[in-house]
Amino acid sequence: MKITRDELKDLITNKLHKAGLDKKDAELTAECLVWSEERGYHSHGAVRVEYYSERIAKGGINNKPNFEWKETGPASAIFEADNGSGFVASVESTKKAIEMAKKSGIAVVGVRNVSHTGSIGYYTEMAAKEGLVALCMCQSDPMVVPYGGADPYYGTNPIAFSAPSKDGRIIVFDMATTVQAWGKILDKKAKGEKIPDTWAVDENGDPVTDPNKVNSLLPIAGPKGYGLMMMVDIFSGILLGLPFGAGVSSMYKDLSKGRELGQFLLVMDPAKFGDKDAFLENISKSMTELNNSKPATGYDKVYYPGERAIIRKEVSDREGIEVVDEILDYLKSEDVHYNRYDNKNRFAE
Repeated sequence: MKITRDELKDLITNKLHKAGLDKKDAELTAECLVWSEERGYHSHGAVRVEYYSERIAKGGINNKPNFEWKETGPASAIFEADNGSGFVASVESTKKAIEMAKKSGIAVVGVRNVSHTGSIGYYTEMAAKEGLVALCMCQSDPMVVPYGGADPYYGTNPIAFSAPSKDGRIIVFDMATTVQAWGKILDKKAKGEKIPDTWAVDENGDPVTDPNKVNSLLPIAGPKGYGLMMMVDIFSGILLGLPFGAGVSSMYKDLSKGRELGQFLLVMDPAKFGDKDAFLENISKSMTELNNSKPATGYDKVYYPGERAIIRKEVSDREGIEVVDEILDYLKSEDVHYNRYDNKNRFAE
C-alpha cells in the first residue's frame, strides 16, 4: 500500500516513541528511515522499525544517552555515543564534524559505542549540503565469508561518500562491501521474493536463491571487497579501540545490551585544497558529462551516483511510498513489537 511521506514518518515516530525513545529522537530517527524509504532503500527503512522498537523497549538502545564530543586535535575528535540511537548520534556527530571542517578545513571523527545507524549516505549528504565533501564507514556484525574462507568474519561494513556541485546536485554513493547488504535480503524475505545466486551462500558455501537458506554473504568482487571490509573494520573498529572482526556484537543475540559499534567520518572543505568554485564547477561538469555518455546496450542512460535515488524520491513525492502490508499493519497496530528478534542468529532466525 502507498502512503505519504508524512504519514509514514508519523507512524514510525509514534512507534519508536511508544517503545521508549524520546519524542524528538524518535522523530529524527524516523526522518532518517523515511529518507531511505523514499529513495528506494527499503532495506534500511520501515522494515527495521520493529527491530529498533524491540531493542529500545528491552534497553539495548539507551533512551537517555550521555553524548560526549572530545576534540583530540585541531582536526580530530571522538564522539562517545553511549549506545544511544545510532541515527541521533550520527546526525549529532556529523553536525560537529561539519563545524570542525569549516573551521580547520578537515575533520576526522570516530564515533564510539553507537547502535545501528542505517543508511550512512544520509550523513555524508548532510556535509555535501554544506558545501563539503565527506566519507563515512561503519562496522556491522559478522555475516560475510572472507575471500577464500568458509566461516563469516566481517560484517557488510558499508562505505559512503558525498560531494556537492555548483548547480545544487549532490553525489551520494552508499555501498555495502558485500555483493548485497543483508537488509536487501531481509527486504526480499519480507516480500517473499528470491535473491540472485551471486549474493549469498548456504552452510556449505554453495550459492542460494532462497533468502531463508542464507548462511553467509559474499564480499563484492572477491578479494577486493574482502580488502575493503577489512579497511572499514580497522578505521571504525580497531582504530577506535572497539571490538573488531568476529568480535563485533551480534545484531540480535541480546537486545538488552548495547551494540558498542564504531563509525568513522571524514569531512573536508574543498576550499582548503584549491579553488572551491572551480571544484564545484568541475563536479557539475563531470555529472553532466556522465549523463551525456553513450549508454551501453540495455541501458537508457549513464547516471551519477545517487541520481536514481533522487528520481525515485520524486516519484514517491507524487505517488506515495510503497510499504509492505505486513509492515504497515505493524506500524498502525498498538503493539510495540512482537518479540521476534531477541536471541536470534545473525539473520534474525
